[in-house]
Amino acid sequence: MTRLRDCFQSLEAAGRKAVIPYVVAGDPQRDTTVPLMHRLVEAGADVLEIGVPFSDPMSEGPVIQLGHERALANGISLRDVLAMVASFRERNQHTPVVVMGYANPVERMGYGAFADACAAAGVDGLITVDLPPEEVATLNTELKRVQLDNIFLISPTTPDVRISTITAEASGFIYYVAVKGVTGAGNLDADDVAQYLERIRRTTSLPVCVGFGIKDAASAASVANFADGVVVGSALIDTIAKAMASGADEAQATEQALALLHDIRSGVDGVASAA
Repeated sequence: MTRLRDCFQSLEAAGRKAVIPYVVAGDPQRDTTVPLMHRLVEAGADVLEIGVPFSDPMSEGPVIQLGHERALANGISLRDVLAMVASFRERNQHTPVVVMGYANPVERMGYGAFADACAAAGVDGLITVDLPPEEVATLNTELKRVQLDNIFLISPTTPDVRISTITAEASGFIYYVAVKGVTGAGNLDADDVAQYLERIRRTTSLPVCVGFGIKDAASAASVANFADGVVVGSALIDTIAKAMASGADEAQATEQALALLHDIRSGVDGVASAA
């Protein structure tokens, strides 16, 4: 049993929903990521999603793009990200870690070498934003060999036939993009999300988590009734960046982001306890 499967099964048994924060590895500094990962777990994270810095993060909005730029300026590579996960695993063996990035660095390393490096570091799943399901067979073979989950995005514009194609290749969970556009864009419509998740669940028994629109406790709670988890990224990264731009140091900025995650955790738990 993978850590992701065990996590979602434990949450379901407890009547709870997953809270999944996203941060860019190496943002704002190289040495802040691993301590932040531990603090996020303490603040209520069930799964951690770690972004691999990339020069052209096409699905990201301005907030996360700037996070990628800062991390690249700090010299963060894919191998650095895996080293950070390995360091995190020295103290935490149970929280699932998902690496999110783009195909180019993975292809440069080679699928087999990448899968082995992920397994050695303690990575549990992969999201490759720009690798379509029609081209994933070779990578999936390598990921399955080392029991890593391959997680796919489904958007509001994905037609039913393509939903089936995606879910047939996916494992771990499905990541539903709640709003059209890039990360941090627009406001989610909870009713629309609920209807679309019904379409996804006709094709898969995998957990379905919702992101690209979770900004606070209210937005998280609005989808927690029907999603298996919520993903928050831009709001956390923006909180840290704005706090530091206003003169806060890294520790103070981190505390503000952790307070936001704690509020989101409380919002999600409040919905679950009322169900």
